[in-house]
Amino acid sequence: MQISLIIPTYNRCSTLKRALHSVLQQTVGPDEIIVVDDGSSDDTANMLSKEFPQLNTIAQANKGVSAARNTGIQHAQGEWIAFLDSDDTWLTKKLAMQIDALKKKPDIKVCHTEEIWIRNGVRVNAMNKHKKTGGWIFKHCLPLCAMSPSSIIIHRSVFEDVGLFDESFPACEDYDLWLRISAKYPVLFIEQPLINKYGGHDDQLSHKYWGMDRFRIQALEKIIARQDLSVENKNDATLMLLKKARIFKNGALKRGKTESAQFYQQLIDKYSLG
Repeated sequence: MQISLIIPTYNRCSTLKRALHSVLQQTVGPDEIIVVDDGSSDDTANMLSKEFPQLNTIAQANKGVSAARNTGIQHAQGEWIAFLDSDDTWLTKKLAMQIDALKKKPDIKVCHTEEIWIRNGVRVNAMNKHKKTGGWIFKHCLPLCAMSPSSIIIHRSVFEDVGLFDESFPACEDYDLWLRISAKYPVLFIEQPLINKYGGHDDQLSHKYWGMDRFRIQALEKIIARQDLSVENKNDATLMLLKKARIFKNGALKRGKTESAQFYQQLIDKYSLG
């Protein structure tokens, strides 16, 4: 198994260094490490050239995390693609355990793991709605993002089949891709936590954008429109879209945002009739 690791980063010099050290401490490391510097204006470029000159670093103008990941995929040489967000870390046996698990399941092309959540330096328990699982998980992926980019390994052929990250999404771009993948592929899940997922810092996308379900509704519209989506998956996706749209409509009405409420009512009417 040849594995290329892609780490997108933007103005996260200190956490990027922590992430990279966690990769270099793996018992089995990736064959290739690609850091895509998405237009950082801090000390990222200098730190990488001085402390990690052996890595493949690609600098580009700031285009967002989806474009950065896509750049990495397009430059990657490996048959398998792994990701690590620059504010997360891998536990030392992360890659080794995934490689071992995938070798035992040669038909599987997607693998993710359990995670440890750390908020403001303190370990916290994930809520039940964030529970991870494996198998045919499309329905499980509908409410929220059900896999962490930092834990996942994907065979290159999957991207050739379902496409790359959608660069038009300012957030929930991983949710959009996981829907496309889980509609067509079963997923292998390793129950042992193998990544540290850090939160609580100001530059998280969930802090930058209000109402993240706006983007999930867009992703649901996209997946429902696919001709190759099964009837069962289409019905489940439609029900989730209607649920989210009703919540947004009611919220808009409470805040007196008539145009927004009308927009979501039109969505409700469109997919209720469908």
